[in-house]
Amino acid sequence: MPIASPEVYAEMLDRAKAGAFAYPAINVSSSQTLHAALQGFAEAESDGIIQVSTGGAEYLSGPTIKDMVTGSVAFAAFAHEVAKKYSVNVALHTDHCPKNKLDGFVRPLLAISAERVARGENPLFQSHMWDGSAVPLDENLQIAEELLALTHAAKIVLEIEVGVVGGEEDGVVGAIDEKLYSTVEDALATAAALGLGEKGRYMTALTFGNVHGVYKPGNVKLRPEILKEIQEQVGAKYGKEKPFDLVFHGGSGSLLSEIRDAVDYGVVKMNVDTDTQYAFTRPVVEHMFRNYDGVLKIDGEVGNKKQYDPRAWGKAAESGMAARVAQACQDLRSTGTRIK
Repeated sequence: MPIASPEVYAEMLDRAKAGAFAYPAINVSSSQTLHAALQGFAEAESDGIIQVSTGGAEYLSGPTIKDMVTGSVAFAAFAHEVAKKYSVNVALHTDHCPKNKLDGFVRPLLAISAERVARGENPLFQSHMWDGSAVPLDENLQIAEELLALTHAAKIVLEIEVGVVGGEEDGVVGAIDEKLYSTVEDALATAAALGLGEKGRYMTALTFGNVHGVYKPGNVKLRPEILKEIQEQVGAKYGKEKPFDLVFHGGSGSLLSEIRDAVDYGVVKMNVDTDTQYAFTRPVVEHMFRNYDGVLKIDGEVGNKKQYDPRAWGKAAESGMAARVAQACQDLRSTGTRIK
């Protein structure tokens, strides 16, 4: 199937909330990790979201070029072509973008999509994230309101972050303190500034103890009940059940029960990066250890071309990551829910 149109993406998100499941949003940084994500979604018979961060976009342009827009456009063009061969719908998304990178990342991509839509085409990406967690909430929402007008005009969904995800991702560092937990007041301010769909569709990464990085299960102290309280209180004010489309960041190390609770409270998208990075790399390590005398020219020998051919270990890497993507679909209950 082709990359999801704006209408299909909207249907995906609506179906997820109504059916109490969520889509894994898989970070990729190469054609191989893109194929792994597509393979995993296809094997799970789940639609999904594939995303690039600022660092991933730079890497996709070439590690010596480091141009986020070039990398993003090249990634999207490649994804639009290869996704046609898979039996699932996927949306393309750009991940965390702080204030100092808006002009070099999200705004140029929005301009490209606006031009495409003006020509009667679909936008290049289906959603973009503005990460205003490092600025005061008023400024965060002011910028979000400006971006929402642009994304709405370009048939794109905006994602915002209200609160702070702890840990570090692509140079964005969140302190581990009380800001890890969004409040009802934060959510009410968000609804007042951005509306609840009438100004354009957006997803909200409300924080409930989320931390980026690698943690053993149980080490991250999540409080998904915060999401329930926020949905209930904002919903009561506006007469709308589960008014927010929620996003779950920093999910590594989360207990399955916590993931399922968050989905029950309105999470429709969960970012998965750390775990899939390891799932991609682990088979490569095994290949190298098992075949060290083939991948290395030891003591003047010639090695074994079939073992050091990048395709040999690349296929194993893709399969390992695809399996982890399929597991994420199972955890989030999206397995078997693809739009046919």
